[in-house]
Amino acid sequence: MTCPSLIRRAGLTAAAHEGRSDVARLLEQGRHTLVGLPARLQADDARAQFARFVVVGGLSSAVYALVFIALGGLGDQTANLVGAVGSTLLANEMHRRLTFHAGQQVTWLTAQWEGGGLAAIGLVATSLTLAGVHALIGDVGTVAQLCLIAAVTGAIGLVRFIALRSWVFTGSTSRP
Repeated sequence: MTCPSLIRRAGLTAAAHEGRSDVARLLEQGRHTLVGLPARLQADDARAQFARFVVVGGLSSAVYALVFIALGGLGDQTANLVGAVGSTLLANEMHRRLTFHAGQQVTWLTAQWEGGGLAAIGLVATSLTLAGVHALIGDVGTVAQLCLIAAVTGAIGLVRFIALRSWVFTGSTSRP
């Protein structure tokens, strides 16, 4: 006669084995997804472009933050202006070449002029936000200012993606 504890152990062993096959299946699906990710991100549909737009936005925002912190001694508005101009120049060029694959169709000057015009709206919005916080609350510290600027920039970024995709880089979403 088989001991009841051995029957339970055999059932647990079978369940554990099935669990391993589920884990192995999930790992294989994850590996397949990661292998296909670079090709997927190179596509020219809106989802792939938006993913690249977010990555470029994150990189240019990091440049902005470094400049803002480095120039903080010159005043918040000066640091905001210099950081915004530098990160905008970088972002516009990266969007032209990487996000929208428009390096051959849109010139550097066109991308800077039209993309920079859109970014100017963001500069005005962040400047007004910083001034408003200083008027209402006073000095809130660099981290709080960067978080506030990130929130405003993120909201404007969504509008900017749509405008860049449909206006600045329109017709250039397919590679030559």
